[in-house]
Amino acid sequence: MSLQNATSPSNEPVIRCESVYKIFGDNAESLLKKANGAVDAAKFKEAGCIVGVNNASFEIHEGELLIIMGLSGSGKSTLLRCISRLTDATAGKIIIEGDDILTMNNKQLIELRRNKMGMVFQNFALLPHKTVLENIAFPLQVKGMSTSDSIDRAMEMVNLVDLTGREDYYPRQLSGGQQQRVGIARSLAIEPDIWFLDEPFSALDPLIRKEMQDEFLRLQSTLHKTIMFVTHDFDEALRLADRIAIMKDGVIEQLDTPANIVLNPATEYVRKFTEEVPREKVLKIEAVMDAVNADVSLGELSVNANTIIEDVAESILNSNAPVRVIDDEGQTVGSITAAKIVHVLFGDHSINLSETTS
Repeated sequence: MSLQNATSPSNEPVIRCESVYKIFGDNAESLLKKANGAVDAAKFKEAGCIVGVNNASFEIHEGELLIIMGLSGSGKSTLLRCISRLTDATAGKIIIEGDDILTMNNKQLIELRRNKMGMVFQNFALLPHKTVLENIAFPLQVKGMSTSDSIDRAMEMVNLVDLTGREDYYPRQLSGGQQQRVGIARSLAIEPDIWFLDEPFSALDPLIRKEMQDEFLRLQSTLHKTIMFVTHDFDEALRLADRIAIMKDGVIEQLDTPANIVLNPATEYVRKFTEEVPREKVLKIEAVMDAVNADVSLGELSVNANTIIEDVAESILNSNAPVRVIDDEGQTVGSITAAKIVHVLFGDHSINLSETTS
């Protein structure tokens, strides 16, 4: 499955951040003004301020899944909270569907959250005295939907997240993974255009976490939500993301596709994040294939561009001729050789993706 293929971004981004800062401290605004945007986190700390987000500028398009990641204290959750305005940014602009949410009053903000945003956090925050169905229906009833309609909608969500038969259970009767599914269903019940998820799977054990990632990919392939997803788990980010933003000390060190993050780290910090990643388990054939060349004679073997390299490496390495790369419609979109596979797995990993696919 390729989420990149599932998205159909429009020209106008759903979310646009322009020089967003979040600095904690009594004199944050005056210090930021004096710094003229050039914020040194160490100097601000000496002055009694903590830099949470430092000059973040980026866009998220419709249907895109952007993962924000970094170590504890990097600013990833603070950035998400600023964009959902659970925390007020110190400076900058946060444009959601054309409106700067930093200029909205409380009434406008409540309406935006009720009608446009869904949120899922590490803490499931389920109401212990309500059943699965009642927990999912609750935000709909807050919006004014009738009890019968909200229950009908909640039952649709129960089926969507594969909890059929457990709708009358209470949270205490559910496993951690099942509780997380209820949280996801509850946030999806209001049909949000934008979905914010902050470490939603980090409290789960590895097996359940993998299961929830599979479920998440299934849901996204169906719903095509615009998503900001915070995690500290690089493997999770590589598996789920259309693009990844890696943060350090409030700064976005690199924002790029998973393939480019792995193959072309922009900073030493990003390189350290990626140096232990087994590239064959992450990269797809499309990331390293050569462009179509009429002068190159291709063999009988063909592989799909969206295939993870690990799944077809052995076949390509055993091929005596360049291998045809095809898209989902069976059209030839490139070629790949055994030498390229060897280079990716064992050679210099600084590969220019634009050159390999142009």
